[in-house]
Amino acid sequence: MKKIIFIFLFSATVFQLSAQKTTDVPLINREVFFDNPEISGGQLSPDAQFMTFIKVYKGTMNIWIKKTDEPFEKGRPITADTTRPVRGYFWSDDSKYVLYSQDKGGNENFHVYAVNPTDIVDDKTGVPAARDLTPVEGARAYIYNVSKKNPNKMWIGLNSRDKAWHDLYELNLETGKMTLIRENKDRIDGWTFDWDENVRLATRSNENGSSDILRVDADKLTPIFQTPLLESAYTVAFTPDNKQAYLVTNKGKERNFSELLLLNPETSATVFIEKDPLSKVDFENAVFSDKSHALLYTSYVDTMTRHYFKDKTFETDYTFLESQFVGSKIGISSQDKTEDKWLVNVYSDVSPAKVYLFDRTTRKVTFQYDPRPKLPREHLSAMEPLTYKSSDGLEIPAYITYPKGKTRKNLPLMVMPHGGPWGRDYWGYNRYAQFWANRGYAVLMMNFRGSTGYGKQFLDAGNGQWGELMQDDITWGVKHLVAEGIVDAKQVGITGGSYGGYATLAGVTFTPDLYKVAVAEVAPSNLNSLLATIPEYWESFRKEMFTRMADPTTEAGKKQLERQSPLSHVDKIKTPLMIVQGANDPRVKKAEADQIVVAMRDKGIPVQYICAPDEGHGFARPVNNMAALAASEKFMAQYLGGRYQESMTTEVAKRLKEISVDIKTVQKPMTVIKP
Repeated sequence: MKKIIFIFLFSATVFQLSAQKTTDVPLINREVFFDNPEISGGQLSPDAQFMTFIKVYKGTMNIWIKKTDEPFEKGRPITADTTRPVRGYFWSDDSKYVLYSQDKGGNENFHVYAVNPTDIVDDKTGVPAARDLTPVEGARAYIYNVSKKNPNKMWIGLNSRDKAWHDLYELNLETGKMTLIRENKDRIDGWTFDWDENVRLATRSNENGSSDILRVDADKLTPIFQTPLLESAYTVAFTPDNKQAYLVTNKGKERNFSELLLLNPETSATVFIEKDPLSKVDFENAVFSDKSHALLYTSYVDTMTRHYFKDKTFETDYTFLESQFVGSKIGISSQDKTEDKWLVNVYSDVSPAKVYLFDRTTRKVTFQYDPRPKLPREHLSAMEPLTYKSSDGLEIPAYITYPKGKTRKNLPLMVMPHGGPWGRDYWGYNRYAQFWANRGYAVLMMNFRGSTGYGKQFLDAGNGQWGELMQDDITWGVKHLVAEGIVDAKQVGITGGSYGGYATLAGVTFTPDLYKVAVAEVAPSNLNSLLATIPEYWESFRKEMFTRMADPTTEAGKKQLERQSPLSHVDKIKTPLMIVQGANDPRVKKAEADQIVVAMRDKGIPVQYICAPDEGHGFARPVNNMAALAASEKFMAQYLGGRYQESMTTEVAKRLKEISVDIKTVQKPMTVIKP
């Protein structure tokens, strides 16, 4: 098994208001938090001559370009997508092409596109033409490796032959020609390339849930490292001499936290390299130089991230940057081919990342842009670490953000469980936490059991516990804050997306007296129908999902999933509830929302429903997100008494009407598996 995959991942959702006045803290316009950033996603071209960035063009976030030493006002757009924002991209190593992935309406069938910024600009679009390099309808492309030796080459996976598995192709960026390298009939879910760009290792997901790391020989695949179901192993890079691979694993009873090892592909021998020196969290990341191929540093995410440097020169430069931005965290988002110029993110819990250009040779640090210059950081609140014990005594790590200017006593509370559930919350700037805190709420974000990063035992403690002990970990966080006198027990709301949406529905069904109001986004309501409709390309971790939840192919598993499904307990709901859904969601199908809306309607339980026809698993278009936020903010205010912003733009008001669903028109899905 590779590093555990975030399956139902989604950031927290939307809501709040506060009856008590927040002393000297103005109500911040929701657009300042959630509208398009002015500039984001800056990248240096490998030759350092140009900088690309993402900015609005034709009403949608698109890629722009300028010379590195030019002001941003000199930039020009090079893509013109008017339906969905471009959210990420990268350069070919020869600085010729900018490449990005895009799906349609949130269906997650991503295609790879290439644009040459020097091509002739089309009169109609105002940008050079972007070429679809993977023009196969209904297929999902996955990028495995991008060549630095031959900049016209990359290796991709495509599931056009078998929806469950991606075949390996070599793709020519210049011509668009795809050459099949390997048909994937061996359940391969990943490939590792060495520094010479040879395919050296593969990862195989077996039907019983175990995984193999395989040596790729000319005529066969040879197993060299195996992990059983619920243990993991994955490779991250080769040593500079290409003889050994860095391996991250938690295999074995003696390992609770994942560690970094070296794996010899020829002998299968492993050598221990490193684990968390504090024995608190899993190994998180290893960062390598593309130039020297040396390991630069490792990192671990505890309450905050800790780095352990392996390269003295790199450490000196990084430490110098830290000295320039005391009190903030540093992240390197981009660098040129020589690795002498860095784009550096400088951020904190009260500030999204400002971006600077750092020249390592001259030590010059030059401000580039602030994604949200209108954000009044002085009115934002610190995100503070918190721990508390759950129902069985397990200690739960969490973060709390208090409303600024208010006494920490009898506060209204917004509970925001994260998605995944096999993910985690991190310290840093969180726009939802800041938004709700500004509305007058304390905001609780917890890493319940089953969250990643805290070791195998903590992860496995969530097995089979959807709606049960995992839900207790959320409930007992509320109880802790109430017992401390911080939170008013009668003024608690809950919101979340994906698994966080499930936890929201579970909260209002399994603990119906705990929450006064709730908003659930892309939320599974029936776990049997959820697992019956997962995307085919999730086959590699299907067995793990069934083990960590319950196996729907067995009678006992079906009954457990039925018991843990909020849909089975609709008649217990007392809490005013809003459902938010993307119609094209391939993970949590629209039926999950429809069926609970119908069940509540038929039982006479009040429910509001928002469904965007052009979204998938979470809202990508700001106008949709802003409309849902405006609705949920007011919805929360009705019951928790917090502050809220009544105004909205004409465009948002129009969109809110369009995506608000008359629940009388919702029909029971024909394909629903009854709990």
